[in-house]
Amino acid sequence: MNRREKIKAIRRALSDGIASIGSWIQIPHPSIAEILGQSGYDWVAVDMEHGSISPHQLPDLFRALELGGTLPLVRLAQGEPKDCKQALDAGAGGVIVPMVESAVQLNRARDACCWPPAGKRGVGFSRANLFGMHFDSYAEEAQAPLLIAMIEHVHAVDQLEEILAVDGLDAILIGPYDLSASMGMTGKFDTPEFVAVMDRIRSVCATFSKPCGVHVVQPDQEQLRQRMAEGYRFLAYSIDSVFLRASATNPQLPC
Repeated sequence: MNRREKIKAIRRALSDGIASIGSWIQIPHPSIAEILGQSGYDWVAVDMEHGSISPHQLPDLFRALELGGTLPLVRLAQGEPKDCKQALDAGAGGVIVPMVESAVQLNRARDACCWPPAGKRGVGFSRANLFGMHFDSYAEEAQAPLLIAMIEHVHAVDQLEEILAVDGLDAILIGPYDLSASMGMTGKFDTPEFVAVMDRIRSVCATFSKPCGVHVVQPDQEQLRQRMAEGYRFLAYSIDSVFLRASATNPQLPC
């Protein structure tokens, strides 16, 4: 897979208003990554925040995803420089930064993801450039990996205009569970207060012409279609563990 061309293709789609749909990995096994990589998603995020995944496991997970032409992304643990460097040096095409609450925080993560002159990330041989074999071509990619900011706290909504103005931001991704928890209504997505906040986020993104995304956690295709109809353009569809749980439950057991 040509990672740089895949990044460009996702950016073109988002720029044209076309939805980019990905999925999510929490279980650190290449066979799961291979299955999701062959499932037709644009990208799959490897979850370093809530998944039981270590940095040394990233290369094999990425290789398995790439077999199917799927771009590997990483949802970082915190967005610290070490997190960014390890994920991108292992070959991630971009990062999803959790719990972004300010432009200052996102700028710091952006700088940690980009080689100079665009940022401050350390330059070196790594799997991302095949240990120097593709150093020159990777130098272009390393100027602007995909950068996705997760909006997961009501405080971030108050700072959203400044966050969206950060140079290099490709899209935002709403984390509905954390966002609802920050409002004191964990998982209560149908409450008028939560719906109003979601509408506000989407409206501000439209004003800034910035793709707004959301994680559709349950594997519900109708909900996915509904979110796309509402205008969401960067969508994560379920999680490997949730796919498994939803399909594995004994159908004879009471719901």
